[in-house]
Amino acid sequence: FVLCTVWPGALSVTRYSIAEEMERGSVVANLAADLGLEPGSLAQREVKLDIFTNKKYLDFNKKTGELYIVEKMDREYICPAKPTNCFVKIDVIIENPLRIFNIELGITDINDNAPHFRRDRVELDVSESATPGERFSLPNAVDPDVGINTIKTYKLSDSEHFTIEIQTGSDGTQYVDLVLTKSLDREEESVHNLILTAVDGGVPVRSGTANIIVKVQDTNDNSPRFDKSTYTINMTENSPIGSLVMKLNATDLDEGENSEIVYAFTLYTSEKTQGVFALNPNTGEITVKGTVDYEDMKFYEMHIEARDKGTHPLQGQCKVVVHVIDMNDNYPDITIQSVKNTVSENIPVGSVIAVVGVSDRDSGDNGKVILSIHQTVPFILNQSLERPLHYQLIVSEPLDRESVPEYEITLVATDNGTPFLSDNQTIVVHLLDINDNAPQFPQSFYKIRVMENNAPMALLSSLTAFDPDLHENQYLVYFIIEKEIANTSMSMLFSINPENGDLYALKTFDYEIEKEFLFHIEARDSGSPPLSSNVTVHIIIVDQNDNAPVIVSPWRAHGSVVEEKIPRSTDKGSLVAKVIALDTDSVHNSRITYQFLQVTDATLFSLDQYNGEIRTMRMFSYRDPRHLRLVVVAKDNGEPALSATVTIKLSTVETAVKAYTDMTEVPLEYDLFSDLNLYLVIGLGSVSFLLLITILVTIVLKCQKPKSSQTAPPSRNSVISERNSTIADSTLVSNDAYWYSLFLAETRKGKLVVRQPVPKGSRYIVSSIPRGTGVTNTSASAASTLQ
Repeated sequence: FVLCTVWPGALSVTRYSIAEEMERGSVVANLAADLGLEPGSLAQREVKLDIFTNKKYLDFNKKTGELYIVEKMDREYICPAKPTNCFVKIDVIIENPLRIFNIELGITDINDNAPHFRRDRVELDVSESATPGERFSLPNAVDPDVGINTIKTYKLSDSEHFTIEIQTGSDGTQYVDLVLTKSLDREEESVHNLILTAVDGGVPVRSGTANIIVKVQDTNDNSPRFDKSTYTINMTENSPIGSLVMKLNATDLDEGENSEIVYAFTLYTSEKTQGVFALNPNTGEITVKGTVDYEDMKFYEMHIEARDKGTHPLQGQCKVVVHVIDMNDNYPDITIQSVKNTVSENIPVGSVIAVVGVSDRDSGDNGKVILSIHQTVPFILNQSLERPLHYQLIVSEPLDRESVPEYEITLVATDNGTPFLSDNQTIVVHLLDINDNAPQFPQSFYKIRVMENNAPMALLSSLTAFDPDLHENQYLVYFIIEKEIANTSMSMLFSINPENGDLYALKTFDYEIEKEFLFHIEARDSGSPPLSSNVTVHIIIVDQNDNAPVIVSPWRAHGSVVEEKIPRSTDKGSLVAKVIALDTDSVHNSRITYQFLQVTDATLFSLDQYNGEIRTMRMFSYRDPRHLRLVVVAKDNGEPALSATVTIKLSTVETAVKAYTDMTEVPLEYDLFSDLNLYLVIGLGSVSFLLLITILVTIVLKCQKPKSSQTAPPSRNSVISERNSTIADSTLVSNDAYWYSLFLAETRKGKLVVRQPVPKGSRYIVSSIPRGTGVTNTSASAASTLQ
């Protein structure tokens, strides 16, 4: 615990007074002198100022002992409650020895704030019926200053209708009332703009203003008025209902509901007149409500009042006189005495549909009536000789429900008045359907393409017919007209949905076996008797590339390797072998191209990609190997492409080889004159003919030469095979070329001789033909055609 001794001097309070306008740095007092301290003694001692306000406004100079202003003081900020006296309390604490001095700094007010209204715009609603002397409270202004610097008085801008009175409350606050000095008239001036000014008592004087807007509220002090007391108009009789007769316009100088006018007939207007004319209570429009008939009444008189909607409504009145002008005002009348509204579409021409009568209440020419039809319909009016005012409506042309299912016949009756009047009436005739239309297909011929290898029960097409009849006459049943192809019924190949005409395939088709079908589909309605029609359907099977090429030359007995021998003296450009492949797909998918897949020496042999001929590109040299291997691939044009390969092993020999005597032939039947190979047969036939002539000429020339004692060396321009050494040097007699020559020779008769048996699983059909039909010894055996 610490015992603190309070110096007697700490209980005394030293007071100073400053004005709030003092600037920064201004000296408030010399504390050293006022507190009895020597200024020099404070320099060595610690001096501390505690100011009990929101922020530091003062500071102390130890050297001089002066208290000075650090920041300008705002009395309204420091003392917001507007007390009469505003003090800043300061404690000066000096150490060694400890001494505490209490100082109160009084701040005097200056007129640095102008009066202001919390609301600078005030709107007052004052009724124009208010009496002079009525008071209306106005908001008072506020001024944060005190004393004479606060609000002193209020002033109001000049006004002949208003003034102000100032009241002072018990706390000294002034209150302002707006006083009405003269009666108001809204119709003369609806808004009064006033300015209220608050003035303080400071020097210089400061003031603030507020806008006072007085809106004059209307009272019902004006009655509606018409611009005339009596209105006279002329109108023709039989004016259409709703026609505007005239529009009344009464005015009321009031506003709001006091100026909203309601129009009405007075009790002086007869009920008959009110039955003919209507008055719109809001717009004042008078319109025709009933029949205006000159023969019934020649003029009408209406008494009308205009009443406003005020609390105590006021009213004005006028009179309207309508003179009626006579006209041909009676319309002809049409009477349907009998009518057939429903008839069959095959009703005979001349049948009576309706009996119609006409009349007119007028007399003379105004009562003469003519009945006519003003449209093109298969009906005419026939006037009765016994009763001129009765007409018969009869059928004039055959009727067709499918073209027009019903007729609206408008009968027009016209009198002979000036101007003429007319009336019309419509007769509706409905036609009943009969089964007079056969079903019709949109096309007379359907060509449907079906890709081979299709899935069974695949939808091919929808063959929908249309029948314009109705109900059971329109219900169609579809079926296939039976037709047999190769002992096969169409119903076993195709199926049609009898309700909607959807055509399905019942089996999977193969283009190589079946290429097209032609049959008829019939659509039959359910009428009595039923009508039907049929349509031709052409099913075209579209080829897929589902057959790979088959290499028929050179033939391989087993596997895909062929061994051949060739003289090393073979000349450049000589035919070594010819690869022939066949494809049973369509023309596009069966187009075959040839290319080397493997070749021992690419500089030695060439392959024609279109005819498959393998020829030498140069002569053999001593560097070339004696055994060569060629792998040829035959690829079709399908997507994706299919292919077959053949391997040819060539052995080069130095001397001629003996004739090939162990050849066997298996004749296979081949239909070279099909559509796909017609051009190939013609071309190959021509080549074979020329080749045959060449061979015959060469044999004749050889036979005429004397036999030499020694065998001549092989010519570099010849190819000698072991099969036949007696054939001329220029003859193509290699293993493959020999059979290729036979192929060309037999082509003229549409035959192809293949020297080896048919490989297992290939698609060839063998059939025998008579002997002796070939051009060589080998072709004299049992020949065949290749399909």
